[in-house]
Amino acid sequence: MAQVIDGRAMAAAITAQCARRVDALLLGGVRPALAVVLVGEDPASEVYVKRKVVECGKAGILSIEHRLPVETTGDVLLELIETLNADPSVHGILVQLPLPDGIDAAQVLDRINPAKDVDGFHPVNVGRLSSGTGGLVPCTPLGIMKLLDSVIDDYRGLNVVVIGKSNIVGKPIAMLLLEREATVTVTHIETRELAEITRKADIIVAAAGAPKLVRGYWIRPGAVVIDVGITRIRGEDGKTRLVGDCATDELDHARAVTPVPGGVGPMTIACLLENTVSAAERSDNRHVQ
Repeated sequence: MAQVIDGRAMAAAITAQCARRVDALLLGGVRPALAVVLVGEDPASEVYVKRKVVECGKAGILSIEHRLPVETTGDVLLELIETLNADPSVHGILVQLPLPDGIDAAQVLDRINPAKDVDGFHPVNVGRLSSGTGGLVPCTPLGIMKLLDSVIDDYRGLNVVVIGKSNIVGKPIAMLLLEREATVTVTHIETRELAEITRKADIIVAAAGAPKLVRGYWIRPGAVVIDVGITRIRGEDGKTRLVGDCATDELDHARAVTPVPGGVGPMTIACLLENTVSAAERSDNRHVQ
């Protein structure tokens, strides 16, 4: 039977650790603050923002919401970003995606001060990640590494297959694993004989956004499977449920797997908190452990 890696429990531990770091900053007169910018009324974004605000409160991080109407122009949004960049009391800036049509998301994300880019999407942080020179790491890949670290001590020489080449998950997790001396193969929609490739892997990170794409026969016995995908589907009973990129009920022969929900998702938010606290510490010239 595969070990289930409990992302909720690990996220709770990270949040508690963040709270201790926040307490240390408060003693020096610094209150970590995260500015969350939401444009429009996308229902999924509303849910995500609410969860982030709640988790910030648990860690003692001040959450500042900026809710803008759907007709907001790109110029207005960029002006807000510049204001937040210049505000020393704001340590992290998060622009909730997707943005409404007509706003260039890349331009907006590029305008965020890299030191406040707690999502880790700014080209400066992407470059630091790829060169192994620090910077803020994207939250989901950071959370994935923490989940993997709970079951793997040494990555040297391990074969890893990353399914999906997105800038948010696929590419950055590949960079992080390369830094650990793993041998990484990144696959995508044009990859041929994907099942044959995954059967050779010690670790599979499935981030394709394709429900139950990865079947049990794709996975060799003893492999570790990280399921990043999350899709809401309707079952034959008419009820909707969340499923991942992997057919979890076929993975008993794996060494360890992450559940959906309760695996990568909670870790993404916990790592957002961690990045915000780290940004606050750097702004205060502190590096509290």
